[in-house]
Amino acid sequence: MTVSAKNQIMKKEIKFSLVYRDMFQSSGKFQPLAEQLEKIAPVIVDMGCFARVETNGGAFEQVNLMAGENPNKAVRSFTKCFNEAGIQTHMLDRALNALRMFPVPADVRRLMYKVKKAQGTDITRIFCGLNDVRNIIPSIKYALEAGMIPQATLCITSSPIHTVEYYSNIADILIAEGAAEICLKDMAGIGRPSFLGKLVKSIKEKHPDTIIQYHGHSGPGLSMASILEVCENGCDIIDTAIEPLSWGKVHPDIISVQAMLKDAGFKVAEINMNAYMKARSLTQEFIDEWLGYFMDNSNKLMSSLLLTSGLPGGMMGSMMSDLAGVYKGINGILQSKGKPTYNSLDDLMVELFNEVAYVWPRVGYPPLVTPFSQYVKNIALMNLLSSAQDEPRFSRMDESMWGMILGKSGKLPGEVAPEIVELAKEKGYEFTTADPQSFYPDALDKYIKEMEELGWERGEDDEELFEFAMHDRQYRDYKSGVAKERFLADIEKAKDGEMAKKGISLEEIKAIKHAKAEPIAAPEKGQLLWEVSYDGASVPPAIGKHFDADEQFCTIITPWGELQPISTGLGGRVVEICATQGQQVRRGDIIAYIQRDNLFD
Repeated sequence: MTVSAKNQIMKKEIKFSLVYRDMFQSSGKFQPLAEQLEKIAPVIVDMGCFARVETNGGAFEQVNLMAGENPNKAVRSFTKCFNEAGIQTHMLDRALNALRMFPVPADVRRLMYKVKKAQGTDITRIFCGLNDVRNIIPSIKYALEAGMIPQATLCITSSPIHTVEYYSNIADILIAEGAAEICLKDMAGIGRPSFLGKLVKSIKEKHPDTIIQYHGHSGPGLSMASILEVCENGCDIIDTAIEPLSWGKVHPDIISVQAMLKDAGFKVAEINMNAYMKARSLTQEFIDEWLGYFMDNSNKLMSSLLLTSGLPGGMMGSMMSDLAGVYKGINGILQSKGKPTYNSLDDLMVELFNEVAYVWPRVGYPPLVTPFSQYVKNIALMNLLSSAQDEPRFSRMDESMWGMILGKSGKLPGEVAPEIVELAKEKGYEFTTADPQSFYPDALDKYIKEMEELGWERGEDDEELFEFAMHDRQYRDYKSGVAKERFLADIEKAKDGEMAKKGISLEEIKAIKHAKAEPIAAPEKGQLLWEVSYDGASVPPAIGKHFDADEQFCTIITPWGELQPISTGLGGRVVEICATQGQQVRRGDIIAYIQRDNLFD
């Protein structure tokens, strides 16, 4: 037997996870809804190559609420099939911030793990954007209490202070506190392959039984080399994606990862390619249905420029949108002051990357992951605006940015620059080393009391209570129906925008909608009332709102004082409103257009 063959036999098994949630979060605004997830889950199982699937966490629950959907139903729907198949499910949580962008009271954090375990989530990937163990350790304890597997996370970045020893020491602490697994979260894909291999080896030498999972984005182009390096040094599980949402600034595709590791002699599961193609087709179907309207095409592209800024790939779409919004403004200011202007948006982008490189060490080298990547990027962007107006750097930082700098979210890895320390003193701000959780008192009792007063159910396993306490504003909008109306209106607006990009005029867009819809006409002349409201202005139904068959649509007050209700007839969704509240209409005037259920797509 050849040496090569012996080496192949000796190599360990590498398991795969499908980060289906993060595929969408890294690509756009929304997530698939419950019925779509129920459709794709058995196909993922049939692929036969995944030991784990990321089902929820991150922004998953929040964007479900924003779509007017119940996230608890979505989580239970998605995890059920995997639970039955023996595939482990995992979620992403932000430690102190849990499932949102700002800190969460301890009692709400504790409840989260009980709820998610009851909903079928096996593993929680706990990360703190500052790698502050004070934020991670309580979550480890709460997860263990709830019967979940706590996977503590190292947020990977590349700086003079983020050394192998730095990360390895953090891993030692987290494992001692009960973390069953460690995740290397290479959220920007900028971890250097050799460095990552050394880090895995360092952890495995001290903790050989601790499972290590690698999560890397493909944006800068290092991901495949990084995967091979971590596997050669003892990594156990690799996060992957599937087409059409693999590569770009998302994640490497399972086909390529499996082929590479198999050729390197590792034991890997085989892929059922028929099921892969079906999953690929279904995912594309979800994108075509509506999710694609909210995806940024730039996220499909890789860029080595990400290495210079260290910003995560999922941020690039929003960053370019921010730059486009200030590009003309900055150039206008520069021109008014007789200064050279930026020739293109790309020039401004390079300048922003340079400014990020300037800002990052001065604010203490926070790993560039949610929400701190946004803070650092925004500080840099505000600095460019300040510079154009001859104002000093760091003069436009808001409360969130200062909160990070002052230590209210955790301990920064590095030292804050003297110029910023001095600025804080001038503003009367104080730095703190207190436990960040101490700033955010328990809150569940308040939400329990309000739910009782409103007559709202706390839900199975207190899951509705949890959502209300975690996402207060979004949950209220979901319960009132405002979120669903706003979501449907956004879809209609996005569809109109796509047609406009193709050169279709507004009148032509209306004609297309009318061809698929039926008008609702006034049966008598009189004054139009959309609704009778005693606590606010009466407003027309939102574009996209659904009406059931024979549901009342509006009312007309006839000249002789009769209130005549107008029903929808057959059910459908509103595609256009043609009259305003209080308008005088004549018999036969078109009030609105409704696209019937059997025609709506």
